[in-house]
Amino acid sequence: GIQTFHAPSLRWMGRLHGAEGARDAVRIGREAGFANLSVDLIFGLPDHLGRDWEGDLDHTLSLDPDHVSLYGLSVESATPLGRAVAEDRETLPSEGRYEQEYLLAVDRLAEAGYAAYEVSNFARPGFASRHNSAYWSGEPYVGLGNGAHSYRHPVRRWNLRDWDAYRAGAGGLGLPVDGEEELDLAEVRLERIWLGLRTRRGISLQDLPVSATDRVRSWEENALAVVEGNVVRLTPMGWLVMDRLTVELDEIMGG
Repeated sequence: GIQTFHAPSLRWMGRLHGAEGARDAVRIGREAGFANLSVDLIFGLPDHLGRDWEGDLDHTLSLDPDHVSLYGLSVESATPLGRAVAEDRETLPSEGRYEQEYLLAVDRLAEAGYAAYEVSNFARPGFASRHNSAYWSGEPYVGLGNGAHSYRHPVRRWNLRDWDAYRAGAGGLGLPVDGEEELDLAEVRLERIWLGLRTRRGISLQDLPVSATDRVRSWEENALAVVEGNVVRLTPMGWLVMDRLTVELDEIMGG
């Protein structure tokens, strides 16, 4: 959860740690014997912060982590940032700079030996996240705790968010479940496409109708995807527009 080594940006995000504290945390983790350490960074911060993205990448690589996660700044309406953007009190970087920072990070991490195995995640050999990979593979999982989600094909379930309500429900004979949904065939198909495209696993051409072939080839011509045998994988450029590409395929398949 380092996010950045830039002090003004950390203050803007409301983080309690500083750059030195982040470096100390990694050092202490190594000294304590942790053999698998991951660093999270956020890109696409507002221009006025003056954040040095390449400098953050340099700092990260100097720590020699085993895994790196990159997350683009997102705006949610019911948050202080969302309200600030809606009221024109805050501006976000251009789409071009967002893309530039992501692609620069992908290149720098690849040069340092980190493979991009998912749109936001990069690891040295043997250090890919097994926990998150289970989600991206569509495997069943159980969520424990208030607000946690569970999935067992084709049903997704989520727990009560309020702690007192969750505790009361968990202490009785019932389950502290707030709601659930059963995915229909179209929703399962869309999720399978989306999960496949976001990872290096990709999706199989054999799972797509013939009518989708031309669309996939156009992605390849525009450097958004590569086709290897029967497998379609998005490139980093494709990952930047992954949601749009997923919708394109889903519409062709009758979504």
